[in-house]
Amino acid sequence: MRRWLPLVLLLMLPACNRPTGKVIAVVPKGQAHVFWQSVHAGAAAAGREFGVSIEWNGPASETEYSKQVEIVENFLSRRVDGVLLAPTDRKALVGVIEKAKRMNVPVTIFDSGADTESYVSFVATDNYAGGQIAGRRMGELLKGKGSVAIIAVAPGSASTLDREKGFQDTLAKEFPGIRIADLQYGMSDRARSLAVAEDLLTAHPGLTGIFASNESSTVGASQALKARGLAGKIQLVGFDSSTSLVEDLKAGVIDSLVVQNPYRMGYEGVKTLVDHLAGRVPPRRIDSGAVLVKRDDLNKPEVQKLLNPELRF
Repeated sequence: MRRWLPLVLLLMLPACNRPTGKVIAVVPKGQAHVFWQSVHAGAAAAGREFGVSIEWNGPASETEYSKQVEIVENFLSRRVDGVLLAPTDRKALVGVIEKAKRMNVPVTIFDSGADTESYVSFVATDNYAGGQIAGRRMGELLKGKGSVAIIAVAPGSASTLDREKGFQDTLAKEFPGIRIADLQYGMSDRARSLAVAEDLLTAHPGLTGIFASNESSTVGASQALKARGLAGKIQLVGFDSSTSLVEDLKAGVIDSLVVQNPYRMGYEGVKTLVDHLAGRVPPRRIDSGAVLVKRDDLNKPEVQKLLNPELRF
């Protein structure tokens, strides 16, 4: 009897931990930012847990729409079992998403939407609500009066457009004494965001606040404020996190950051495809959550987990 014990134990192992031979492609908007590395870690964790192989590839820059289409096309030609995709542009990726559906390759969209219904699930922050969080924080900081500029990301990026709209709508409805002086795009590039921030500070010397709607735009705004000796004098509310942004938050250059949960996006995105391939019906929409982080919040365990996820691929 004893010689059969290893076989019995093997049969009792959870089925989800056994290799399935399935391959899920994960295609982010870009690869440079810590945000995408956290997505990768979450997707890899789900792959290990559910016994599927994760293939990771994305464009170097978040504005390379044609390169992202090419990457998805290549994965489809290899007949992967599912695709987890963060569309760089809400229109540019529609064709390849719908092609995947015709090929019976399920697609889950994460982070940013696309103008199609041909997907299994959409896993993302409620970005409009995230913009509202930033708008209310700015309204509180300025006590309902002032002049604010927005360093936006890119014209076709659904996720950041929603953040920017949530921010603007909140100021208009709840803090009508605060004027939006200008909005310019940093195109998800730190150097360009810095140049935009410099231009805004020159063109609008009376600015009292800046909202930066992603990691690169927040970095650019923070650098510009430090270079001009305006840290703490102009209120900066940013979006996303990185090591340098946390340091600037500690130093008071940044008042607060709206922080997403990219690790959860990667994990939940892979899980929706695993469920779909197993014949289960995953939720159509999963809100991965966002919280406002101020300097006094940095030592909270739940905040540390968001800011420092285990980057294991």
